[in-house]
Amino acid sequence: MPAPAIQAAPLPVRRPEVLDFLATRRSVAAKTMTAPGPSRAGLEEILAAGARVPDHGMLVPFRFVVLEGPARDRVAAAARAAALEAGLGEENAGKAERSAGLGPVVVAVICIPVASPKIPVWEQELSAGAACAALVNAGLAAGWGANWLTGPVARTPAFLHTAFAAPEGAFVAGFVHFGTPTVAPAERERPDLAAITDWPEA
Repeated sequence: MPAPAIQAAPLPVRRPEVLDFLATRRSVAAKTMTAPGPSRAGLEEILAAGARVPDHGMLVPFRFVVLEGPARDRVAAAARAAALEAGLGEENAGKAERSAGLGPVVVAVICIPVASPKIPVWEQELSAGAACAALVNAGLAAGWGANWLTGPVARTPAFLHTAFAAPEGAFVAGFVHFGTPTVAPAERERPDLAAITDWPEA
């Protein structure tokens, strides 16, 4: 009996509209966002896209914490207090507070590395960062303003414990803000591809 024929995988379909979006995307400053933000259903769509990122070993080394209203204000206050307690000064305390508290909806992406004999922690950290970037792009594609901030207490254990009851070794990969833009984001200078790209012949 002859072996069954192997079916060739379908070729990827070119998506010029997606390429155009990626080539022209621009984050919206969180401080310029106002209400409304995404609904729960809209945010779940964004979160699903944000979770679809490279993840060696399928460890899922990140968690999403959706912050709105009192929860957002509580985490922002905890960030400010942690900065002051760490002796970072008033300016950094303000930055810490804003990193978590700007905009109507904030998704805290908490990187929680998973013990693995095969997957190093740094790869898991990159996966959490990829989730932050995917959330921003998904939010922009859904028609919202989106911005990725981190802040000076993202790796402060006391803040992680107080704000998120996060385990040792966890950190905030990003606070991703969503809302309605009040101003059009200005374009900024982009990297010179020729300066950052090599084409070795061997």
